[in-house]
Amino acid sequence: MTADAPVDGSAEKLRRLQTVTDAALSRLGLEDLLAELLLRTRELLGADSAAVMLLDPSGSELIATAASGLEREVHQGVRVPVGRGFSGTVAARGEPMAIEHVDHTNVLSPVLLAEHIESVLGVPMVVGGRVIGVLYVGTHTHRRFTTDDVELLQLVADRVSLATQARMSRLDRAAALALQRSLLPARPPAVPGLDVAVRYVPGAEVGVGGDWYDVFDLPSGHVGIVIGDVAGSGLRAAVVMGRIRSALRAYAMETADPADVLTRLDRKVQRFEPDAMATVVYAVVDPDLSGVTLSSAGHLPPVVAAGSAPALAEVTPDLPLGAYPEASRHNTRLPLEPGTALFLYTDGLIERRDRALSDGLKQLVGSVRAAPADTICAEAMAALLYDRAPTDDVAVLAVRRA
Repeated sequence: MTADAPVDGSAEKLRRLQTVTDAALSRLGLEDLLAELLLRTRELLGADSAAVMLLDPSGSELIATAASGLEREVHQGVRVPVGRGFSGTVAARGEPMAIEHVDHTNVLSPVLLAEHIESVLGVPMVVGGRVIGVLYVGTHTHRRFTTDDVELLQLVADRVSLATQARMSRLDRAAALALQRSLLPARPPAVPGLDVAVRYVPGAEVGVGGDWYDVFDLPSGHVGIVIGDVAGSGLRAAVVMGRIRSALRAYAMETADPADVLTRLDRKVQRFEPDAMATVVYAVVDPDLSGVTLSSAGHLPPVVAAGSAPALAEVTPDLPLGAYPEASRHNTRLPLEPGTALFLYTDGLIERRDRALSDGLKQLVGSVRAAPADTICAEAMAALLYDRAPTDDVAVLAVRRA
């Protein structure tokens, strides 16, 4: 082909595809990747602006997340309801859309109007068959976008979607793990007369979730002990866990009745966390350490180890938090003789796809003995997780009367 020969259409198309799938882009962080892809997209399509709008966690609004030439949308936090306006329609339909003449009747973003954008082309960002956002470009002059323009923009959207999802998942995991570590100190507070130890391990498959433990002394002289598990995984579960943990502590300051605390906590979850569900065991140790009163919101029973053989505590669980409004709750009373130990845990410790739950409970009971709390935790973790990492996150807490 001579220098003056026209560029073959397929060769030009291949060149354009390679420009937005450059391997070097994979090494960029999310913000830099979006900025570079949007800049390249503007150049390839001859556009004056480009922007990414991502769905909020509720899936009801698009939020301006990255832009090139329309940075004011990001700076001003522009939001567009799904199903309304230009980008909202693209997200609702899940298909490309072009507008040759932009005005207040077909767009909602005040920035598009203020920047005198004349024509726009938008495509959905899709991951796993689910729309997660919208990528669009705009021009200051009238433009009739071609089929090739749509195909190229959709290619960029696919690349942006995968990169965004992967990097946001890593960010969520890091943030959730940081939140877990801030709420779950490695060493519980010292309580006179009680030997306490804890462990937390994030799941190998689902990652950080909503498991937590807590130990705190109360003005009445009682000691509160908590193990709980918020359904789900990731940052959302960790955030909900943090709110539930704080609320439980606040209610515990007002009453030494575990069932009353969980009743109040359930009302809070029903009202302010309508999509959340959690299982919890809340136990209150007497000031003289002679006994413990506990209430279970759908959680697995603790293991009791005293002078005799260890056994599951005879606790009938009530409904989980968030399961049913005004669920009734009751207490169970257990003696706490010197040397007696309680071992509390979340289901990630005993659940496996290849065995029944009852078998996991049996193995757990066989691994617990009346020993120092740290030894109890170490031996239980070794017995149940001896040959593999946990798939779900695991929290355990052992408390022994000295």
